[in-house]
Amino acid sequence: MPINRLCFNGLRNLSAIDVTPGPGINLVVGANGSGKTSVLEGLHLLGMGRSFRTRHLKHAIAHDADVMTLFARVDDGDASFPIGLRRARDVSELELRLAGERVHRLARLTEALPLQLVNPDSFRLLEGPPAGRREFIDWGVFHVEHAFFDAWRRARRALKHRNALLRHGKISDDSLPIWESELAHWGQRLDDFRCRWMSAFQPIFEETLADLLPLPELTLRYSRGWDRQRDLETVLSQARETDRQMGFTQQGPQRADLRIRLGRHPAVEVLSRGQQKLVVSALKLSQGRLLERMTGRTCLYLVDDLPAELDTDHRRVFCQLLERMGCQTFITSVEHDALVGPWSSHTSLTMFHVEQSPSGQGRLVPTGHGQTS
Repeated sequence: MPINRLCFNGLRNLSAIDVTPGPGINLVVGANGSGKTSVLEGLHLLGMGRSFRTRHLKHAIAHDADVMTLFARVDDGDASFPIGLRRARDVSELELRLAGERVHRLARLTEALPLQLVNPDSFRLLEGPPAGRREFIDWGVFHVEHAFFDAWRRARRALKHRNALLRHGKISDDSLPIWESELAHWGQRLDDFRCRWMSAFQPIFEETLADLLPLPELTLRYSRGWDRQRDLETVLSQARETDRQMGFTQQGPQRADLRIRLGRHPAVEVLSRGQQKLVVSALKLSQGRLLERMTGRTCLYLVDDLPAELDTDHRRVFCQLLERMGCQTFITSVEHDALVGPWSSHTSLTMFHVEQSPSGQGRLVPTGHGQTS
């Protein structure tokens, strides 16, 4: 589902953008601080409703602007549809539009424009807390299981009520078993969805990793978040007193994790930084490959600072895998040659340069379509 028009206004240090990206590989080159990453940030905002650079979207609005407006037209086979996002500096609410209609749930954007980001923060999949890996799993499940979002929302609501009772209510409160039963039911549904996704994802990840960096001892294991030998309702009932002392629910679907190991050790403790980037890239690319195989829809990839952590040979392997996948991709770098060099001779590239003015504004300039030499 490639983007065939991109318009940004009021985004960080970028001047107004109105460009036509290529359907395949789009390369964005520019000096440090020119606004290359801001281009990816705008795309991420359109697909996720949030920034990967700040928790407060007012900080993504240009200093001299009162409003940030982002727009993309997405090609959906025989037709196309617009996605729009607007955020005013003095209003905390996001205005979201999809196919000309105002929408109120970020999930609608996520569904309409599936994307994966590979950037320095992606290392958190290996070295960060379980929440990031759980979000990674749930992104994949969300796009292939239509009933997942409702189950996730209901489980989250039940967890919120149980935690509130643990902190503020009496342990004998009659409503506690009701919310435990609700959490157990929807928590089990989430676990079923996640297990099915994991069974489908595992072989695609192994195939993708083998293309990038053969590591036969690297394993993925899904952990559901509570004792595998007991049902969740029993676990919750028996843990009431200790949960009350802690003030929150210690076991359940909110503690699920994806454990990534090399042999007997956590992968992050053994792999080099370059190997970690390739493993993370394999995870991200596998999401899109699974999405396409199960739904026929393609994924948009955003790759920030491609050369970082990768030598010339591994950059070439990574780029040629992207080329074979045939998905729309936006890749940034300071170095022009590092972006253009890794591709096969017949690869069609769409190139942009971010020019920085004396005032500090970046201007995204198309520099043509071409092939690697």
